[in-house]
Amino acid sequence: MDALIQALVQANFPPERIIPRASMARYTSFRVGGEADVLVNIGSAEDISAALRAARRAGVPVTVIGNGSNLLVRDGGIRGLVLRIAGDFSEIRREGDTLHAQAGASLHAVAVFAQEQGLSGLAEVSGVPGTIGGGAMMNAGAYGAELSQVITSVSAVALSDGKPLTFRGAHLGYGYRHSAMMEAGVIICEVTMALTPADPQAIRKRMQELSRMRLDKQPLEYPSAGSTFKRPKDHFAAKLIDDCGLRGLRIGDAQVSEKHAGFIINRGHATASDILALMHEVTHRVEEATGIHLEPEVRILGEDAPSAS
Repeated sequence: MDALIQALVQANFPPERIIPRASMARYTSFRVGGEADVLVNIGSAEDISAALRAARRAGVPVTVIGNGSNLLVRDGGIRGLVLRIAGDFSEIRREGDTLHAQAGASLHAVAVFAQEQGLSGLAEVSGVPGTIGGGAMMNAGAYGAELSQVITSVSAVALSDGKPLTFRGAHLGYGYRHSAMMEAGVIICEVTMALTPADPQAIRKRMQELSRMRLDKQPLEYPSAGSTFKRPKDHFAAKLIDDCGLRGLRIGDAQVSEKHAGFIINRGHATASDILALMHEVTHRVEEATGIHLEPEVRILGEDAPSAS
């Protein structure tokens, strides 16, 4: 860890951006997870390249996160360097009917910017609690809309060597909660979207309607990572879980939400192990009862805590 910090300092990272032994519970919406050896808050594309060089110099692995809203970090934490691409790398700009957003901009901020500019196409994802970079990586969506419907190109750098890359059109490889970038080993830097002119007040009204729907139906009062499982073909994960009588099922302080069975929540003192055990139990019981295997939508990182023995 000392060699990594020294390499980062030599790469001219301000000390306030370098966080040794960073508790990942602070950086994930589940509010669980062990420590990362070193976390760096990224402020520019140049920071990404410099951090990758520092990690290579120190011989450590690199993990990339956004604002941690679709992330579960195991209790043993993450070894090596974590690059956090969130609010410090979040410029949004307009060119005609096109928006360019740096990867760390929140989806909400991008949607609000578009609304204020009289550009439609992002209202449905305005309540998704992630960054545009993470959303572009996994093709985030809500209420029948997906980012793939508006994204025209993505600028990235290769994790292996920091080489700049651009994905356009069919090369984006979009599918349900999937993109070509997920397999390519890249870090997204900027996302370009083609939007449609519309009345700003009408867009705002739609965003407000969707916000009320989320508040009514989703357990936003508890830490979670949103929908825990992907939607199986021709089914809904929440309904399958509910039909199997699992609403309210609890392990430790992790619980299948009584408000929305598609969410696993942290009632206050859950560990990552509690959440993983509950996910496993839900998956097992649903498959046993229906033959349908639920796949996690949440991204799981890190290593288990050492055993007490």
